[in-house]
Amino acid sequence: MPTTEEKAISKKNKDVIRLEREAVIPILKPRLIVHLANLIEQSADRAEFLKLCKRVEYTIRAWYMLQFEDLMQLYSLFDPVHGNQKLQQQNLSSDEVDILEQNFLTYLFQIMEKSNFKIATDEEIDVAQSGQYLLNLPITVDESKLDNKLLKRFFESHPHENLPDFADKYIIFRRGIGLDKTTDYFFMEKVDALIGRFWAWILRKTRLEKVLSRRSSSRKKDPKKDDEIASEVEDSGLYVERVRLENLELSFRNLLTKTTIQEPTFDRIIVVYRRASSKTKAERGIYVKHFKTIPMADMELVLPEKKNPSLTPMDWVKFLISAIVGLVAVVESVEMPKADLWVMVAILSTVLGKGGHYFIFHIDETRESYSGGS
Repeated sequence: MPTTEEKAISKKNKDVIRLEREAVIPILKPRLIVHLANLIEQSADRAEFLKLCKRVEYTIRAWYMLQFEDLMQLYSLFDPVHGNQKLQQQNLSSDEVDILEQNFLTYLFQIMEKSNFKIATDEEIDVAQSGQYLLNLPITVDESKLDNKLLKRFFESHPHENLPDFADKYIIFRRGIGLDKTTDYFFMEKVDALIGRFWAWILRKTRLEKVLSRRSSSRKKDPKKDDEIASEVEDSGLYVERVRLENLELSFRNLLTKTTIQEPTFDRIIVVYRRASSKTKAERGIYVKHFKTIPMADMELVLPEKKNPSLTPMDWVKFLISAIVGLVAVVESVEMPKADLWVMVAILSTVLGKGGHYFIFHIDETRESYSGGS
């Protein structure tokens, strides 16, 4: 599992990430049982071993079935769609509902632990915010829309180590590590990266980068922790190279050539949260969303209650070019001997309409890109 305690190591212009190896070795159960059974010479002993494997399997399956049934019975009361109606039918007091929702979280966290899910840490979220893979949009959480009491009460009675800063609002479970590779021209993304580098160069030259970095730095790094991570670099870990456009050498020559990028992924992600209550209605629904094969650098996809993303540098360039073209056309119309007011209005409305249409299309496309949670 990625400790994105993760040490990102740069070796010869390569971005290498250290991942903690899986606690579970992925292998098909029948294959493992057959292999172990074949090591037993006596046929009678082999038959007894197979019976033992069946009994262990049935015992584990029965435990999971009982836990899952209890979990689903409780969740039916907190289902965001129909749960409120069932709660009203039960005619429970507020304190009784509080106890039931804490019982639901207890069952959920037990099943997550038995299923080898881990709680995502601050370091893993930092990795998502530090780079980009296929997602090229600045996404943030609207914390005003999230409840901060449900999970806070749970962790007060069930302490956990190394909880993330956002643990009182939402929890992200992750399991499994994979690797995603994508080959494409990435023309627009390359242009966007070049524009971003150009703006970064301007900020460095104007010394505005230091001012902005002071405002944006919200969490201080612990030097002791960095030393501990550095001392563990030589141990037996899993190292994966991250190939992203932002770290590649880009030029106008290779804009039209295909590029292969790769990023480690989480095979499964589950997000748990509750929306904030309004002044007129107390929110009791608990959202449990499931995602598959999420690149680490695009982990913002699973965040709950996202704000509408702002425009990227490339989007602003498109919008400004359209505005400049429209203004030039208006100026030329004004300089004509017989300037037609309606022509100027038509040009301006076309430019503004095009910009508005592009912005709305941009937002809709973004919503579709991360609405796949189940």
